[in-house]
Amino acid sequence: MTLDRAAGLTESVRALADGEMTSRAMVAEALARIEASQGSLNAFRIVRAEAALAEADAADKELASGVRRPLLGVPVAVKDDMDVAGEPTAFGCAGEFPPVAEDGEAVRRLRAAGAVIVGKTNTCELGQWPFTEGPSFGATRNPWHPEHTPGGSSGGSAAAVAAGLVPAALGSDGAGSVRIPASWTHLIGIKPQRGRISTWPRGESFQGITVNGTLARTVADAALLLDAASGNHAQDPHRPPALNLSEAVGRDPGRLRIALSLKPPFTALPARLLPEVRDRVIELAEKLGRLGHTVEEADPPYGQIGLTFVPRATVGIAERVRDVPFPDLLDRRTRDAARLGRLLGGPPLRAARRAEAVLHRRIGAFFTSYDVILAPTTAAPPPRIGSMLNLGGLATDRAMIAACPYAWPWNVLGWPGVNVPAGFATGGLPVGAQLLGPANSEPLLVSLAAQLEADRRWHDRWPPRQATADSPAA
Repeated sequence: MTLDRAAGLTESVRALADGEMTSRAMVAEALARIEASQGSLNAFRIVRAEAALAEADAADKELASGVRRPLLGVPVAVKDDMDVAGEPTAFGCAGEFPPVAEDGEAVRRLRAAGAVIVGKTNTCELGQWPFTEGPSFGATRNPWHPEHTPGGSSGGSAAAVAAGLVPAALGSDGAGSVRIPASWTHLIGIKPQRGRISTWPRGESFQGITVNGTLARTVADAALLLDAASGNHAQDPHRPPALNLSEAVGRDPGRLRIALSLKPPFTALPARLLPEVRDRVIELAEKLGRLGHTVEEADPPYGQIGLTFVPRATVGIAERVRDVPFPDLLDRRTRDAARLGRLLGGPPLRAARRAEAVLHRRIGAFFTSYDVILAPTTAAPPPRIGSMLNLGGLATDRAMIAACPYAWPWNVLGWPGVNVPAGFATGGLPVGAQLLGPANSEPLLVSLAAQLEADRRWHDRWPPRQATADSPAA
């Protein structure tokens, strides 16, 4: 038996446990799909073909002896900001990076669940931008429309899952970097509560604004991967209470009060929701109303939340730049951001960190009136490949904010959000919407997303195979 690209994570686990397929065969098929697509989609920075097959053989021995683990023998991918023992972690940067000695905590937990890590996916330089391109690896392309980006910075993971190369993948989200590529590739993208999936060997990533999350085609698959990867290193500073999100998938969310928030949070640069994206989000709101929820337009009191984001983000970049073996090879925009971060690393950073508690109280009060926020994930469909690659710093900021003004406040807050597919804009380009909640609200968001999925069945629609096979080389 073989499983085609339509087999998700849950189905793959079942097929292996029932003996319908071996892990070696499943992993070999995933590796073949990756190899066939690498010249077109370019989703992977590193493919662990030999190591993955050896791990699959070991999984088959366990399966044959009756051992069962949540992901035993299933191929998955991780973003190239996560440490995999024996592999370099370049995080989108140019130059030769030494192999790391140990798995990061999230990867260690995936392995403990039995997953086979087939490779590390492409990401833009230090995860800064909503595109996945760079001189060190080329351009990663969108399986739906190869002339367009899959988004970023978890664009490689999104492209790999959307094209069916792997059933699910880990990404990371520092300003929407899981939710944005999920939106632009028609996927579920879960950004969990800060600390839910460890970022160790860094206790905090980018001063706490970046968390690890999951990308998959269905809510059940994204929840299963998140359950497997969740948990903490002994030295993690953020340790939210344990959850079982898979149990929430089939749970009735009840009748919810949902705020439809279409206004972008304040930024110093202009942002406008394009009508074709607005229409898709409103259609989702109307569907939620027909499912029995109360939906009304209301915007959370964000205030000047952007003033707290910039110091944390740029100080985080400065910290990462210090660890890069060849800083002279970095993009000028990266070096400029690091320079700003070094300036903001004292009182401005401390003030930004202190402001989080105030924001929690103010925006948390909004959730006494509403259970969930429904908002656009992006303001526009995915841009064309190359449209932001060679811009200057200010022009890049303008383009990013114009396209992606909605996701980043939840990174400041550290609260969960889930991207769900909202449909397609002009030319068949995917767009998404995000379900947002307060601290530790993943079970409610997942149950609501699953209710929507059961009605809209977005996972039945796939990118055209021809686009994956015939797209231009990166």
